[in-house]
Amino acid sequence: MEFTLHSPLDMHLHLRDGAMLETVAPLSAKEFAGALVMPNLVPPITSKEMVKEYKEQILQASQDGRFTPYMTLFFKSEYDYDFLQDVKDTILAIKLYPAGITTNSSDGVDNFSLDALAPTLEAMSELGIPLCVHGETNGFVMDREAEFVPIYERLAKRFPNLTIIMEHITTKEAVEALMCYENLYATITLHHLYITLDDVAGGLLQPHLFCKPIAKRPEDRMALRKVAFMAHEKVMFGSDSAPHPRSKKEAPGCAAGVFTAPVALAALAQIFEEAGVLENLQKFVSDNAQKIYGITPPKKEVRLIKAPFEVPEKFGDVVPMFAGQKLSWRVERVL
Repeated sequence: MEFTLHSPLDMHLHLRDGAMLETVAPLSAKEFAGALVMPNLVPPITSKEMVKEYKEQILQASQDGRFTPYMTLFFKSEYDYDFLQDVKDTILAIKLYPAGITTNSSDGVDNFSLDALAPTLEAMSELGIPLCVHGETNGFVMDREAEFVPIYERLAKRFPNLTIIMEHITTKEAVEALMCYENLYATITLHHLYITLDDVAGGLLQPHLFCKPIAKRPEDRMALRKVAFMAHEKVMFGSDSAPHPRSKKEAPGCAAGVFTAPVALAALAQIFEEAGVLENLQKFVSDNAQKIYGITPPKKEVRLIKAPFEVPEKFGDVVPMFAGQKLSWRVERVL
């Protein structure tokens, strides 16, 4: 059994910088035609010059001329119309982080008064720049995303011409909100389709499955699977693949992030085939994103076959999801 994907896209990817970038960028570039790259470095990407420099570093590290890094800015409420108009051609979106809510987000937004955010968001609406949001409050960890849903709703109502991407959604409440507003869209990760909190902490703690937002309940996973498996036009694949050195995962203060880039397409083929909807995978990993963002990625054909794939224990010093396990699908060739 085989299946061919055309120009697969990862619309939420962390590539880091320095040595880590050199390790992980080729793994995404090998199988994906493009990826939306997150800006939460230290310091965060906040200027046109920083965007250009980071993109050049990614291109050099990726070692693949058929891979497009779609760039983002780290949201700041002081961005005005003139600044955004100047930077528009170098970015695809702007990423908003609540302050301190996840890795390298201390410089994020700490005031969600829409009046305070309005000048920047109105300029983004006029210029057609999408807003990507890490949607969590600082409340009880299992409730953080659900508590953020009213903020999504206020944003959607106040700025109806602004394309808003609810990043890496994990709850049934987020799925329900997604369907209520024309300008809301969402990314769904590989790991949230596979795991619940029980897989992370139900037995021995599994640090390499710890992420933010944390995996939720079985009913939440079911809601995600329903819209992903039907490849609903409002959802698209975004891995949120977030590499950390093993020393920062298997340690006190475990870093948040699941590294899925090198296994994503094989694992997606496996779970979509098990659900009997393999034919919908193309829309989920490429077609929907192209329509939502209005992009045309490079042509890249990825042939997958149903054959055992033993996942390596690590890539460099990073442990992937499914390390040492066998998946039932693998990538055979990329053209």
